[in-house]
Amino acid sequence: MQHPKQDVTRRGVVQNALLPLAAVRGSAANSAVTVGLIGAGERGSFVAELMAKHTPARVVALCDIFEEKAAAAKKRIGLENPRLYSDFRQLLASGVDAVIIATPVFLHAEHFEAAVKSGKHIYIEKPAAVDVEGCRRIMKAADSADRRLNITFGFQRRYGQVYRKAKAVAESGAIGAIHLAHAHFIKSVGVGKMPQKLPPPVTEKEKIVHWGEFRELSGDLIVENNVHLIDVLNWFLGGRPVSALGAGGSKTPKRGDMRDHNFVAFEYPDGVQAQLSGTTLAPPAYRDVTEQFFGPKGMIETSENHWRHFRMREQETVEKSPRNISIDAVAEFVSRVAEGRPENTAIRGAESTLTAILGRIAMDLRREVTWEEMMKA
Repeated sequence: MQHPKQDVTRRGVVQNALLPLAAVRGSAANSAVTVGLIGAGERGSFVAELMAKHTPARVVALCDIFEEKAAAAKKRIGLENPRLYSDFRQLLASGVDAVIIATPVFLHAEHFEAAVKSGKHIYIEKPAAVDVEGCRRIMKAADSADRRLNITFGFQRRYGQVYRKAKAVAESGAIGAIHLAHAHFIKSVGVGKMPQKLPPPVTEKEKIVHWGEFRELSGDLIVENNVHLIDVLNWFLGGRPVSALGAGGSKTPKRGDMRDHNFVAFEYPDGVQAQLSGTTLAPPAYRDVTEQFFGPKGMIETSENHWRHFRMREQETVEKSPRNISIDAVAEFVSRVAEGRPENTAIRGAESTLTAILGRIAMDLRREVTWEEMMKA
């Protein structure tokens, strides 16, 4: 599949000198990788917990501006005496080999740039940023990074055993050329007291507390949440789309301005279509998150819980995931750091985020928007 011309090059964006070898930590295969967590919220604590319990890595430092979050993370991860910081720059200046960046999305570019300059291996949660400029900053910093660093985005589906098996079957030609893809992320947000409408946050702390309720801080539902499935679409279809057309909105009262439903049709090279449907309007406890790829000889379905290969009626393979796919992602990250096998996934992570932003812009404008138009805007 011919990939469209890139708007941001993978090399040559900047010509910074590589960091000295001493700055690239965690290269010795016989030493335990030490990890610091920046952003001790729900997702960050979960990822750090998986690293501590399922890999040889040692989580030795926590950073959050809220002491209660750091204390809760310490308990959840099972740490006895971690170093505690309220300033992420202090953690980066410490002796940890790697960092997990799990701060609010609007802070990702700033924190990623600083982590790259500090010479740390980086596991950063998705999405890359909330807008095109933030993604450009991520890509520029990634291009400047020492090639011996591991930089992994938290698109854990790329590492899940069920996903990799499904991808191998797709690449074998078992279903033929993919003609159509469909992804849907349908879930609920629970029930409770009717939320009070909030004005946009002003102070830094207000933004951090309420980042998930405002598009400006999170990127909207398609960027902050549905981007997981968009990354799978890009992966299986071999690149990014050339255009998008979509619609969406908000049906229920909420504190901020996040959409609660969206539908976007992406067009990939060679006229391949990919349809994305995302919503938080499902009833309580309902969840259905899958990707499907259709070819002339069959269909492949993927999810974090299983993969399925349909050939014809009563001829299909279904296999459940042996474990949480986030364990697969952190395990590979730690092993790469320990064994000195660098991988830099920041460019593709930013491109998947940009694909979600393309869909958001198409919904905002209520018309087809091309990748080139988005990048020039």
